[in-house]
Amino acid sequence: MTIDIPRSADAAREVPSLHPISFIDEAGQVTDASAPDGLRMPSADMLLKLYRRMVIARRFEAQVTALTRQGRLATYPSAAGQEACEIGAVSALTDTDWLFPTYRDSAALLTRGIPVPEILAAFRGDWHCGFDPNAYCTAPAATPLATQGLHAAGFGMAAKLRGEDTATLTFMGDGATSEGDAHEAFNFAAVWQTPTVFFIQNNQYAISVPLREQTNATLLADKAIGYGMPGYCVDGNDVAAVYAVVTAAIDRARAGDGPTLIEGLTYRIEAHTNSDDPTRYREGAEVDIWKRRDPIARLESYLRQTGALDDGSVEAIAADAEEFAAEVRDAMNTEAERNPLEIFDHVYAHARPALAEQRALLAAELEEVS
Repeated sequence: MTIDIPRSADAAREVPSLHPISFIDEAGQVTDASAPDGLRMPSADMLLKLYRRMVIARRFEAQVTALTRQGRLATYPSAAGQEACEIGAVSALTDTDWLFPTYRDSAALLTRGIPVPEILAAFRGDWHCGFDPNAYCTAPAATPLATQGLHAAGFGMAAKLRGEDTATLTFMGDGATSEGDAHEAFNFAAVWQTPTVFFIQNNQYAISVPLREQTNATLLADKAIGYGMPGYCVDGNDVAAVYAVVTAAIDRARAGDGPTLIEGLTYRIEAHTNSDDPTRYREGAEVDIWKRRDPIARLESYLRQTGALDDGSVEAIAADAEEFAAEVRDAMNTEAERNPLEIFDHVYAHARPALAEQRALLAAELEEVS
């Protein structure tokens, strides 16, 4: 007796190429590697926009790291070197698509238009989430690993049931793919064909644990075939390739063709956070290799060769980045207004009697000392 087993579409059964998708190489030259059908080099205008966003984000990362060292922030996980992944991916979203970020995705939040004080509120202890998620179609930056994958899949399922023209994009690190939540998110999204794009920022380390101790898979993108969805491995330091791949995946999701898993090969240049000492688990020579693959330098080189950038425009963008850094400093020089009663405001939609009583007691105490 032959059992006819339903199969996923052929596209979802292809093993990702061992050669990462790339349009611009480390020297700023157009690669001769053939891209999958449907992927095209972004327009010159878009590449200039991506370059500007990456330069400003890099300066932001440096400024916030400096503020952390000065004790102005409790802790900060820098994404220096990963700008192409975050900015290239988020730039592919529409205003009504939803982003589900991790704690390291401040550059993505900047690209989404979230003001600096609201991004950094959590890092200096003002709020768990300093911005209104609905205002920016962006979920709170998640510190627990891989949980945001479930949120993205569930939100995508809800949008699908409502007939909304909405796709969801979620980031996770290479270490997060070892979590059970990642498996559940991948499987749920594939089974129910949710409009979700999973973007794995493979920066080679889960804090101090290297990728080779996380998985025996050749590529993290290989995991896609086991769930029955397309998987792609992209050069995560080539913002042109990241933008093209994520744009195609978002279009596919919005068309009702289900989820996509994308692995971006990149590197965390700085420490995991300001409390981490990366010299204990990686060599400086390794960092130097990845610095030569800098996503900003390679795009600048390409744009100069095409005539889209010159010394004047590069200096102007750098000056804008410095002005933005000054705005970041000014924002952090302003003390946040804290109202202790706010801790009661978002526990329940309708406050329970016991909670209302506690709030009244605290309000009375504050009134006495004021």
